[in-house]
Amino acid sequence: MPRPFVAYLRVYEPLSSLEGAFRSQVEHALRNGGGLTRSQAADRERELWLRTQSTAPTRLLPGDNAEGEGALRRLDVITLPVADAPGRDAVDSDESPLVCPLDLRPRAAAGVMGFLAHSVGPLVDEALPLPVEVVRARASAALSNLPRRAAHVVSSTWTVPLPWFALVDPGARKVVLKERGDAERSVHWLISMSDARRRAEEAHAVVTATLGEEGPARILRDTSRWLAHFDDNSVIELDYGGIVQLLEDTELTEDTSAEDVQVALSALETGNAELAAERYAKLREFWSDLASREQHN
Repeated sequence: MPRPFVAYLRVYEPLSSLEGAFRSQVEHALRNGGGLTRSQAADRERELWLRTQSTAPTRLLPGDNAEGEGALRRLDVITLPVADAPGRDAVDSDESPLVCPLDLRPRAAAGVMGFLAHSVGPLVDEALPLPVEVVRARASAALSNLPRRAAHVVSSTWTVPLPWFALVDPGARKVVLKERGDAERSVHWLISMSDARRRAEEAHAVVTATLGEEGPARILRDTSRWLAHFDDNSVIELDYGGIVQLLEDTELTEDTSAEDVQVALSALETGNAELAAERYAKLREFWSDLASREQHN
């Protein structure tokens, strides 16, 4: 079975920055085999979602019991060795790995709230197993349990939002070419929190001044606010996730999306609208074609 066609932005925090019961839960997960790889995390998300939907009666959120209450028995965490972290001299002197809890239950709740915000009528009635008021209340309760008031992971299906590329150094990309069904096939970037915040703020200023507050500027603003919830010594990861299964080796190696976004931003800043439009057209062609495969059913 293919991995979900999902790309991710993740935050890995130093273990020492976590507090109280949440830190204890993370430490317990690490001691008991709860540390996952990127590909295992995608499989875990799919497993929990399918289990939630295949249970009779259907559950709203992962971990729900028949009464709609509960929590996941197991905390799932992706780890990042300190040696792999940009700016690693500034993090966790005890050499503990940086950790990214998957926050599966609240992320599912956020997805439900997003669905309610953008869907109406028969679609809502057909998709939800409970009245809207009950669904909204249960999702809100799950979201309130986030230790940082923000999930460590945000995701995008079938495409990578172009503003995400503003956070990364194009030259820091890591590409692992394996067979298209191999779980180790990957494309990702790692960047220090300080660099990610700086790049997001600078890109937001440029885009707002030239294109206005909506569209890419709104995504960059929301991303900056999201990053502000986490420890200063964290590491950000942009991961193509299961989308690499849709691309040929040459498409992965020749992909210049991060560079194109950076060039477009510089062009906007210097008033070179023609160059900015040229790079945007290239990006739109590549990612729109990929996203259109969602409709190939």
